[in-house]
Amino acid sequence: MVDEVLAESERKMRKAVDITGEEFAAVRTGKASTSLLSRVMVDYYGQPTPLQQISSISAPEPSLLVVSPYDKGVIKEVEKAIFQSDLGLTPVNDGNVIRLPIPRLTEERRKELVKVVRQRAEEGRVAVRNVRREAIEELRHLEKEKEITKDDLHRGQEEVQKLTDRYIKEIDEMLKNKESELMEV
Repeated sequence: MVDEVLAESERKMRKAVDITGEEFAAVRTGKASTSLLSRVMVDYYGQPTPLQQISSISAPEPSLLVVSPYDKGVIKEVEKAIFQSDLGLTPVNDGNVIRLPIPRLTEERRKELVKVVRQRAEEGRVAVRNVRREAIEELRHLEKEKEITKDDLHRGQEEVQKLTDRYIKEIDEMLKNKESELMEV
């Protein structure tokens, strides 16, 4: 019983860390990365569709992204979706492809992005702590129902705390790396 709760908790914590990593990847660092556009949704014939599903995205240069829609009829919608995203990029449409020059980050913008990344890291930590709280509640419930002993409860709580510490440390490491990447000129 305790092992099942621990395994489920670890799976959920891993997912929270992975999602935090995806959020970090979507924050622009001044270098062209196709993951910048991972959260852009395009109105594709009335359906919100991820940009990657309807176009190929490449980074031919460190400061340029090129988006080539498979269906040239949606190039205007793609351009509009990129422009309306919170990325601060200005699309250049030549009728066949959309070029996205990645401007150098100003010191002020770098600091703003560090704040954004710290907020996303805190959201990840909160998600991990919520999993810990749920796991401990589940263990207490099992102990109350006499399905596990007090010793099992205590051991389970310690293991959940170890998992929590490990995954929060992983988020903190990712944050430290992303902050240094952002502040790099």
